[in-house]
Amino acid sequence: MKFDTPATTNPIDRGRVIGIPHDRIDGPAKVTGTAPYAYERHDAAPNAAYGWIVGSAIAKGRIGAIDLRAAEAAPGVLGIVTHQNAGPLGKGNFNTAHLLGGPQVEHYEQAVALVIADTLENARDAARLVRIDYAPEQGRFDLAAERDKGIPPPPGFGGPADTKTGDFEAGFAKAAVKIDQSYTTPDQSHAMMEPHATTAAWNGDKLTLWTSNQMIAWSVGEMAKTLKIPPENIRLVSPYIGGGFGAKLWVRADALLAALGSRMIGRPVKVAIARPQIPNNTVHRPATIQRIRIGADKQGVIDAIAHEVWSGDLPGGGAETAAQQTRLLYRGPNRLTTHRLSTLDLPEGNAMRAPGEAVGLLALEVAMDELAEACGVDPVELRIRNDVQYDPEAGPQRPFSSRKLIECLREGAARFGWNRRNPKSGQVRDGRWLVGMGVASAFRNNLVGKSGARIGVDAKGHVIVETDMTDIGTGSYTIIAQTAAEMMGVPLEAVTVRLGDSRFPVSAGSGGQWGANSSTAGVYAAAMALRAKLAEKAGFPADKALFEDGLIRLGNQSQSLATLAGREGLWAEDSMEFGDLDKRYAQATFGAHFCEVGVDIDTAEVRVRRMGGAFAAGRILNPKSARSQVIGAMTMGVGAALMEELSVDTRFGFFVNHDMAEYLVPVHADIPHQDVLFIDELDDKSSPMKAKGVGELGICGAGAAVANAIYNATGVRLRDYPLTIDKILAAQTGQRVA
Repeated sequence: MKFDTPATTNPIDRGRVIGIPHDRIDGPAKVTGTAPYAYERHDAAPNAAYGWIVGSAIAKGRIGAIDLRAAEAAPGVLGIVTHQNAGPLGKGNFNTAHLLGGPQVEHYEQAVALVIADTLENARDAARLVRIDYAPEQGRFDLAAERDKGIPPPPGFGGPADTKTGDFEAGFAKAAVKIDQSYTTPDQSHAMMEPHATTAAWNGDKLTLWTSNQMIAWSVGEMAKTLKIPPENIRLVSPYIGGGFGAKLWVRADALLAALGSRMIGRPVKVAIARPQIPNNTVHRPATIQRIRIGADKQGVIDAIAHEVWSGDLPGGGAETAAQQTRLLYRGPNRLTTHRLSTLDLPEGNAMRAPGEAVGLLALEVAMDELAEACGVDPVELRIRNDVQYDPEAGPQRPFSSRKLIECLREGAARFGWNRRNPKSGQVRDGRWLVGMGVASAFRNNLVGKSGARIGVDAKGHVIVETDMTDIGTGSYTIIAQTAAEMMGVPLEAVTVRLGDSRFPVSAGSGGQWGANSSTAGVYAAAMALRAKLAEKAGFPADKALFEDGLIRLGNQSQSLATLAGREGLWAEDSMEFGDLDKRYAQATFGAHFCEVGVDIDTAEVRVRRMGGAFAAGRILNPKSARSQVIGAMTMGVGAALMEELSVDTRFGFFVNHDMAEYLVPVHADIPHQDVLFIDELDDKSSPMKAKGVGELGICGAGAAVANAIYNATGVRLRDYPLTIDKILAAQTGQRVA
């Protein structure tokens, strides 16, 4: 099915199941421990051996020699994989570094061996006996030192490296009010509950991978290229994923090494990347340096805006496109955005929840607050004055498909009690605490992608949906079931959803906030095909038939789906293919974050007291799971603002705090009540569902609202994240933080 004209009235609009809060249908399996995760597939791959990854002890250089004798002689060892015995390997397009290193080492903790044993403990202990001689080389590990060597990255998901509209320099020079500040964000790590894990088994030349992966079809292709075998010889199964945040968009070392290990010893092998290995072995959000310049009149109306971003990655990697929201969020005829990519020999930088906007808004929304103060304009009002209903780079000929930023700001402010905010910083006290409020806009692009599904009805009238879409804790099972139930006119409990298997039709997968909207649109397409088949069997015109209560009706005539399906059942398969509406209309999601903090007058400890957010993201398919997504994203925003930072050892090129003891993330005590409001919105140019993504929108701007609240509380303006106690104290005393 093609989606190339705006959606009209369709079965989804009935709203009998779609748009209603529902518990997750996969919840009981997860809380009872019966949901099979990748490392637990004892049912499918009994008698599996255990693999333990040996990571490189240097960040750059070569392996001179590997001595495996002591490890091979250790108890329970069944085999050891290295580059010397792995056979010829390729590299997928999505992996910047090789998943198995050697003889060249590309980054610290790059996998250079896999020790396989009969138990996990034996594999771990034997891995410590592997002896490797390295020839280290000088690496580049400091973004600030390499900043001036950055080059424009090739175009990617974030668009072109640079954009320019009007004459920024002239507009900025003549502006009555100018902001020119630099901001930094650190490297950050995914901290999902389930580590990267895979169980692998061969049957002849056919490989099955039970793995934790967000993008099934992508990863089959990547594994085929890496192993140099036909993709049809690989089955990838990932029905349950304990969090991904972008780190599991692609296959990682666990999948490749489990496959190589299984092939070596002739039995299934399971591999999990140990928690302390994850930050250096997998991917992370790269650090950024950002310069923002804004020129406006005395009322705060922007005439010129520039956002320049520097980030780093391994050779062949990509940039953190942190200026992409600045291209679309606010007005201004004179505009400039640039991205520069420096070569760093740190572990691979790549996608982490809302890549680009998540860190770009940490800078832009603080700059907007600085502009508001310079103009003497309320920060909410300043953002409203700079709203624009079309792509400001393309002009009025490319309007937004829907844009309710102003509604988010106004309704969010009213619910939060913004009118009680004292505009003068450092004036509100509550005992030992200085109290302040902050606001920030939220923005995330709305992306869609081709997505397919297969749907059937059995002899009992039960509906089954199959698609390789994944559920990374976002609620995919439930919204897909809701879509099928709405389309086929059956209750939710009459739908079974099967996900995450490469034998199923190819979906858009989970990532980039495109998963929910795209995958449900694919189910919509398949359901329309099945409705047509059922209508034909019933002798009804498909465009006039009604599907409700397990029946297909036309006037006073009806037949049950069960009868029409017959003993063999009836199936249909289709995909939703999207046309050029995203070219003709700018498509994005919007929101407004509000935060109140307390800062201790002596210790500078920051406590988030409450948070609120109003969001516009098209039709909300399941308000209950959508709210969970948003509060989880807001929580990540607090982490980005106050604590998350991978500390780089710039001498040896690795992240020092590579475990959950030292890489800090928010816990329950850090997070107060979070109020979430969804603004009523239907976007008929996004998909037949009239929905948009929402899973990444909630992190975008949340940390900036915290930063702006800290300023309102203390008068201390910090521009280097995370906003830790030492930085606040140093700013209060005029000292520098080393």
